Amino acid sequence: MRYFIFLSYDGTNYHGWQIQPNANSVQQTLNQALTTILRTEVTVTGAGRTDTGVHARLMVGHFDLPLQEGEDGRRKGDIIKERLNSLLPWDIAVQKVMPVRDDANARFDATSRTYKYYICKEKDPFSRRYACQIRAELDYTLMNKACELLFHYTDFTSFSKLHTDVKTNNCTIMHAAWTRQDDNTWVFTIKANRFLRNMVRAIVGTLVDVGLHKNDLDGFRRIIEGKDRCIAGQSMPGNALFLTNIEYPEDLFI
Repeated sequence: MRYFIFLSYDGTNYHGWQIQPNANSVQQTLNQALTTILRTEVTVTGAGRTDTGVHARLMVGHFDLPLQEGEDGRRKGDIIKERLNSLLPWDIAVQKVMPVRDDANARFDATSRTYKYYICKEKDPFSRRYACQIRAELDYTLMNKACELLFHYTDFTSFSKLHTDVKTNNCTIMHAAWTRQDDNTWVFTIKANRFLRNMVRAIVGTLVDVGLHKNDLDGFRRIIEGKDRCIAGQSMPGNALFLTNIEYPEDLFI
């Protein structure tokens, strides 16, 4: 039987989601925990990959596990969840483990993904690990006007990490906007059907240049149309970025 696992994690101590040699990853930690409690080798396929230091309020993965005759799939999922939460480190938590159709795929069946990026102006010891401090005044009104330009394009090569193995750099952005969370914090929320490697942090870095009046709306448009990562803004620090939601068709769940 195939299961979807819904989890959250603090990415501070991990070199991203994906397994890599000689580095601690969320995927490897989760695989090891599942293999331990189920006494059979289990590999979780994630809905995507988060980079070093990036957090997830919601990540989804799938894995396969034989179901013994007479076992209830939902009940087994609940048991796996409880046992995982007892074994996993404090910075990874499982919300639910649910049976899905045998052909369900956590990556390819996702209809949208949402990220949030946090910027604070004043020094704050309680948000330093989860927000990027920028002391300069940012023009968020102009930055939101630049966000509106994103909806007119689908090719975001200019915001993609170089030399990736994807077949297309096309994405459909459904939402992109800055909102004020409190007196010290602004949050950028972006939702799309898919994201390229480093895409959100590159977009934020380019928007920050607009907010600092180092670039204008025409310049932002030219960056997108240029399809060249070298002309876009810097990649912002990963500690302020959160994957917050992934959506799926309801008919995947059984």
